[in-house]
Amino acid sequence: MMKTKWSRYFAYSIFALLYLPVVVLIITSFNASRFGGGWEGFTLSWYSKLFHEPSVWYALINSLIVATYSSLTSTVLGVTAALALYRYRSPLQKLHLGLLLAPLVMPDILMGISLLLLFVSIHLKLSLLTVFLAHTTFSMSYVAMIVRTRLELMDRSIIEAAKDLGATSFQVFWKVLLPFLSPAIFAGGLLAFTLSLDDFVITFFVVGPGATTLPVYVYSMMKFGSPPLINALSTLLLLFTAAVTIAYTHLTDEVAP
Repeated sequence: MMKTKWSRYFAYSIFALLYLPVVVLIITSFNASRFGGGWEGFTLSWYSKLFHEPSVWYALINSLIVATYSSLTSTVLGVTAALALYRYRSPLQKLHLGLLLAPLVMPDILMGISLLLLFVSIHLKLSLLTVFLAHTTFSMSYVAMIVRTRLELMDRSIIEAAKDLGATSFQVFWKVLLPFLSPAIFAGGLLAFTLSLDDFVITFFVVGPGATTLPVYVYSMMKFGSPPLINALSTLLLLFTAAVTIAYTHLTDEVAP
């Protein structure tokens, strides 16, 4: 009984350590203090000023463009990779699986440096295109693993039964595989979108002039901007990310058996 009590206190302490800074951030975003010091009253002025900052909207549009296109591309590539791993069982597919797992375990800074060296070596100018390519590279692996997990839960006899009834390969994919995989595909796409929108480390290495994304812009604001505006912007990003995460969690519940 005592052990359970102390375990509960330990869990509460861990949650407090993780989420207390977030709570403080949200509270200070409503603080009237210009420099984020003591509490000087409740205000929404920082959110109002934030919506009148054109540079913020420019960075947000860049982030949304990259996140949208990279999530769509990584979803297509991830689903294709997962289907290849599921359908073809050979030693070559083990190498394929290793290449897909590499971005998941590779440190972000190492991946950012590697991609930067690649783009420089092929004389590709740093821009939103290089950010898109970098985000697609690591997002594809997450989508592939989620869809592959869903495929492993599928009874292969369903596919064989559809073929026995005269269904073509396209009909099997469209009427059998796609409906079964749709929760995993949407979950992987949402996760890829969130990862792209929030990524800073890899983006910092491959972003070019005039292609600043929102996380990189927040970093620049930390050095030269207004702390209350940063708190307000971070709060909005937190709420948006939380909403996408809840949707992703709901979809992954459907993926699980």
